Amino acid sequence: MTDIIQIPATLLPRDGRFGSGPSKVRDAQLQALMASQPGVLGTSHRQAPVKDLVGDVRAQLAQLFAIPEGFEVILGNGGSTMFWDAASFSLVRDRAQHCAFGEFGAKFAKATDAAPHLGASSIRTAAPGSVVLPEPEDGMDVYAWPHNETSTGAIAPVRRPAGIGDAITVVDATSAAGGTRVDIAQTDVYYFAPQKSFASDGGLWFAVLSPAGIARIEEIAASGRWMPESLSLKVALDNSRANQTLNTPAVATLVLMRAQLAWMLEGGGMDFVAQRSALSSGHLYDWATRTSWATPFVSDAAYRSPVVATIDLDDAVDSGELRRHLRANGVVDIDPYRKLGRNQIRVGVYPAVDPEDVEALIACIDHVAGRLLA
Repeated sequence: MTDIIQIPATLLPRDGRFGSGPSKVRDAQLQALMASQPGVLGTSHRQAPVKDLVGDVRAQLAQLFAIPEGFEVILGNGGSTMFWDAASFSLVRDRAQHCAFGEFGAKFAKATDAAPHLGASSIRTAAPGSVVLPEPEDGMDVYAWPHNETSTGAIAPVRRPAGIGDAITVVDATSAAGGTRVDIAQTDVYYFAPQKSFASDGGLWFAVLSPAGIARIEEIAASGRWMPESLSLKVALDNSRANQTLNTPAVATLVLMRAQLAWMLEGGGMDFVAQRSALSSGHLYDWATRTSWATPFVSDAAYRSPVVATIDLDDAVDSGELRRHLRANGVVDIDPYRKLGRNQIRVGVYPAVDPEDVEALIACIDHVAGRLLA
């Protein structure tokens, strides 16, 4: 290995964390976590301090998404992967149509397609870096797709397909929620985990439910279908209405999330966070467009994610070598998604990331690449 390329201190970002998940955590969130000791940490989740915490987070999310009347915010133990299994039991009557244009859309499709109590799933696919959208199809009672595909940095519009009858829309928002605008009325189930835009840890899932989404959960629960209690969205719905979870929740995760949501709302809510992430990703896409050895991976600008920017590099600039030098200088976690196998970088620009630090990241990349190309 060659000696490490030293980056001048004047070029370095104030905070060098740019992971696509989990997100950078702000110092103010850690201070909130310290302040929660001993009033919340180590307290029973059936008692007021933790129930009030859960209630705060649910109310903050309702405000951030400006949920319409009749919509509800629920939560449960586990992350988005757990939610896919729960959805296979509690949301799909028989058949689901999935849009898979990356790793995570494909994983949810695999979960419903393999479920022995469901009919075969219909899976619409597109190559990584592009997007495929849902289309009405006979026999489908769920239409599911990712709002933002974390593995590729492609974002899809959230629009209810016309002509789908009483089928419901189920949107994976894990890396989009809280970082880009959404018309929540176009969804029946908009679900996510807290470790991306909400700059918290994993261990929980959240979902915004429409009245139709709630009705579907209650319908299937009343049908007599067997399901594990931990995967029952009816159990999660009932517990959430009491500001509880089935089992002890990740309390520290909730404290970090409440602090992040307070910062988001104080800054101006969805407009604030969406503009902040769009500014950061815009810096990266503009840089890649004008740089001879870099290209935005998502060719259609309309589908380029505002929260996860993926950039292809020419062979002359080896991503692994570039990232090795950056990491040695404290600039970390811009690794590409491993299964794509491409010479690229993937930069998480969730709201906690300062746009000025993204500009500094670009300067650091240019500095190291210039040395590698010399």
